[in-house]
Amino acid sequence: MTDQFAFSYPSPLAGYEDLEPLPMEKTEDGKSLRNPQHGILSKAYEEFPDPLSKDRRGGFDIHIYHFQTNPDQVAFARALWERIRREFPELRIYDFFDRPIGPHPIAMFEVNLFTPAQFGAFVPWLVINRGPLSALIHPNTAHTEEERNHTQRATWLGDKIPLDLRLFKLMKEAQKKKELEAEQAARNN
Repeated sequence: MTDQFAFSYPSPLAGYEDLEPLPMEKTEDGKSLRNPQHGILSKAYEEFPDPLSKDRRGGFDIHIYHFQTNPDQVAFARALWERIRREFPELRIYDFFDRPIGPHPIAMFEVNLFTPAQFGAFVPWLVINRGPLSALIHPNTAHTEEERNHTQRATWLGDKIPLDLRLFKLMKEAQKKKELEAEQAARNN
């Protein structure tokens, strides 16, 4: 479980302060609330909100896992990988890995999503078609936030697969070492 106190969180109401209270009137179904309509759709329908990546990394990665020692899961995963490549050719789809790679403790393949429309089309499709496989959906933000993106900001379809977070700690240590070396070089010049 992610330490909820390890990160800071901006107010969800930033930019919406000091507005009139929302009405508590119910809609015709008697359950949901009537929201004031203003005729303007959220920008999130058109582009991912900051700090999500809008460059060649894509806003979201989806890792679809299979147990490489289970022939039934391997066959299903390979068929799903092929189907995704055929039905969603506009998405970036990586190799079909037959072993653990990076922080992923079992085999998987990865799909990148670049727009809210791709996310809105692919994720519901995957909910229905993933079969016995689990999928990690995580955002791409700053490279310095990879651990947070894979933990606190992550969403799972199916069973959660514990990731090997040591890689992220090693990446942070390497970055700190690189920064210290750069500082030392600057002082020596």
